[in-house]
Amino acid sequence: MTGIRLTAPAPGWAIDADVVVVGSGVAGLTTALRCAAAGLDTVVVTKARLDDGSTRWAQGGIAAALGEGDTPEQHLDDTLVAGAGLCDEEAVRTLVTEGPDAVRRLITTGATFDTTDSGDIALTREGGHHRRRIAHAGGDATGAEISRALVEAVRSAALHTIENALVLDLLTDAEGRTAGVSLHVMGEGQHDGVGAVRAPSVVLATGGMGQVFSATTNPSVSTGDGVALALRAGAEVSDLEFVQFHPTVLFLGADSEGQQPLVSEAVRGEGAHLVDATGTRFMLGQHELAELAPRDIVAKAITRQMHEHGTEHMYLDARHFGAQMWEQRFPTILAACRAHGIDPVTEPIPVAPAAHYASGGIRTDLRGRTTVPGLYACGEVACTGVHGANRLASNSLLEGLVFAERIAADIAETRPPRTEPAKSTGGEPVALLAPETRTAIQRIMTRGAGVLRSAASLATAAEELEALNRSAADVDAADPKDAVPGVDAWEVTNLLLVSRVLVAAARAREETRGCHWREDRPDRDDAHWRRHLVVRTAADRTPVVHRTETAAFPPVRAAD
Repeated sequence: MTGIRLTAPAPGWAIDADVVVVGSGVAGLTTALRCAAAGLDTVVVTKARLDDGSTRWAQGGIAAALGEGDTPEQHLDDTLVAGAGLCDEEAVRTLVTEGPDAVRRLITTGATFDTTDSGDIALTREGGHHRRRIAHAGGDATGAEISRALVEAVRSAALHTIENALVLDLLTDAEGRTAGVSLHVMGEGQHDGVGAVRAPSVVLATGGMGQVFSATTNPSVSTGDGVALALRAGAEVSDLEFVQFHPTVLFLGADSEGQQPLVSEAVRGEGAHLVDATGTRFMLGQHELAELAPRDIVAKAITRQMHEHGTEHMYLDARHFGAQMWEQRFPTILAACRAHGIDPVTEPIPVAPAAHYASGGIRTDLRGRTTVPGLYACGEVACTGVHGANRLASNSLLEGLVFAERIAADIAETRPPRTEPAKSTGGEPVALLAPETRTAIQRIMTRGAGVLRSAASLATAAEELEALNRSAADVDAADPKDAVPGVDAWEVTNLLLVSRVLVAAARAREETRGCHWREDRPDRDDAHWRRHLVVRTAADRTPVVHRTETAAFPPVRAAD
């Protein structure tokens, strides 16, 4: 245990539970519902409202071998190819074999998917899939429907929820085992100020960290809080260098920052073409699946075309769909485009890659257990080994479902006893950054660790991030009043930590693989780099990067 913690007031209130789930997307709410059904006293903590996580923004759908002629083995093959040699095959097999039934259980929970005229679930294709296996809802509002169904189920079950609450740090007992979390409720909700939920099992389902970049599809709450908490608590993270940039994000201008509208891969799955300004398709001949190649390949192709043409975006042409198909199949995307002055019925959509999904995260085993006893991770915040170097489209919602059920089963089976949190022994807490530093971090990361990376760009990013880290400590030492604890300061401090770890891993991986693209190391090097990078925080609070000896995931110490 590191004992490292954020600068924050001591908890002024506390509640006790068997399990605290942090996050309210598909991973968090599924875990909470299953734990509660097993008779465990369960508390859900979420940063905004219950339905404000990343899940509701998912457009395309959820992948599973549900269609005639499709099999889990075919789904496994597509996932392994997309993962570029770094998927854990056992984890993928678990996902694809348990996935279909997990989706059916989601339907019994209340989620309604689009169906064909015969009443079967309607399935589409996305990048990297050789079969139509993407179930969707509301055309392009799958995440919103899943979120609606799970939130309703949580409210019907009367689960204890704490909304508008930012999790701060892990609490541990005298033996170093999980004993709960500290959190800050932001003015609204059941409690106010900093408090604690004391529980022997903590499930982190906090989503992604897209906000480390200037332009992302992630909501504003995706500031890497779960990964940062885990690092401070001494947990290992893995493969954080593999950030997936979605190829087709609505281009709103070179200076646009924050959450950007996504143009789902399902649009290409239904036959849209990627073209340059002259209308020429450029994915033909680059991959057997053309526009439906895995996301890293499409993102690289778009970026390469932008460089060659000296432009800031390419185009997605789906005018041949016609108005009726746009209105029925993709109403959300149609509305978003029109809100920004673009009518995809009559003109091509300007698109460019933007940060979308963290394929790496807190390292777990197949039951969601991390290297800290009693701490679990699920969904985008976790690294189960399913995604490897590049997540296959629409596997994320499925991973959240499958591993949430596994985590709940493990907690219900072990039922660890409640213990008292010990006092921290980690010395001075982490110095906080000024909230305005957020933009500086995002621009550093976009310039140095974006779609295109090099030794030089990453070295510059590391130097600039370290300068920000030193400046925070200097300001704190000179005048502690300048480091005022609060949501904005805690978020930006989390962003800095995960950015430093991401850059450290990206510098260490001297090759191009999956969604990690090194200009100076353009080739995939299986002999040296078909390995995982595992990172932890040292006692001096610096990232320590370790390369595994094989492509296999090292064992995760079992929670006891």
